[in-house]
Amino acid sequence: MIAHLINTDVGNRGILDVYLRYRGENPNFLHNSSKILLDNYSKVLIITGFPVPPAWKPETDGPPGALALYRAVERMGGKADILTYPEVESALAPFGSSLVRKPDVSSYSLVVTIETPGMAPDGNRYSMRGIKVEREALDWAVIEATNLGIPTIGIGDGGNEAGMGKIRELIERFIPNGEKIGSVVETDELIVSAVSNWGAYGLVAQAAIEYGQNLLEDWSESKIVSTLSERGLIDGVTGKAEASVDGIPLKVHVAMVELLKALINAELGD
Repeated sequence: MIAHLINTDVGNRGILDVYLRYRGENPNFLHNSSKILLDNYSKVLIITGFPVPPAWKPETDGPPGALALYRAVERMGGKADILTYPEVESALAPFGSSLVRKPDVSSYSLVVTIETPGMAPDGNRYSMRGIKVEREALDWAVIEATNLGIPTIGIGDGGNEAGMGKIRELIERFIPNGEKIGSVVETDELIVSAVSNWGAYGLVAQAAIEYGQNLLEDWSESKIVSTLSERGLIDGVTGKAEASVDGIPLKVHVAMVELLKALINAELGD
C-alpha cells in the first residue's frame, strides 16, 4: 500500500512505468529498505541535495525527506548526520540537525542517499534535461560506503540519482535521456517514488510500522517546505523559490504525509 501511494505519479514524469516493473521484480523493496534501516540505525549518514540549472541552486525535493529520516533515526535512539550543499545547510539551520562537510564514511553503520545526483556512464552527473551538473559531487560517499561494505539505501524519482544504477536498464527503457542521464551508482536497496521526499517518507512510514511507533507523528510538511523555500531552496521544476516540490502544489504533499500518518496509525491500531 505505501509503495503504491508514494508512486502516485501526480507530476506525470514517467516513473510509474519504472516502478511497476521494479516492484514486479522486487515486491518487498520497501520492507527490505526498512529492515536495513532498522538493523543499522545506530549511526546514519544521510546525503541529499540536487542543484538545478541554470543557477544551480538546490531544490526542495530531497532535504525535507532527509530531515524526516534524520528525525526518525534520532527518535529511535540512533544518531544521524546530513551531507549536503551549503545552501541546504543554511536552509536546514532552524531545525537543528547535525551537518557534516567531510564525513569519515567508515564510521557509519548505514548510508542513505535521497535525491542526490548520481554519476552517469561518462563520469558526469546530469539534470533530467541532460544538462551537466556544475556543482561538486556528493555521491562519492555512497560509492565509498559500497566499497567499504557499509549498507546503503538509495531514493530517487527520475533515474539520474545515486542508487538508480540498480535499475539502470529500466531507466534506459522508460525515462527520456535515460541512456545519458541514468546513474550507474548502485545501492544495496533502492526506493523508487514519484517524488523523492515521498520515498523518504515512505521509508520512515514502513519503518514506523515495523518499529511500532509513528515516526511521522509530529511532521509538518507545510512548515518544513515553506521554511526551506523561504530560506532559498527552489522548486526543481518551476525554478522558483516557492513552497512547492517538483511542480506539485504544497497541499498535495501535505495530503500525502497525512495519508501516510493515517496508514501508520491504522497498522499500529491507534
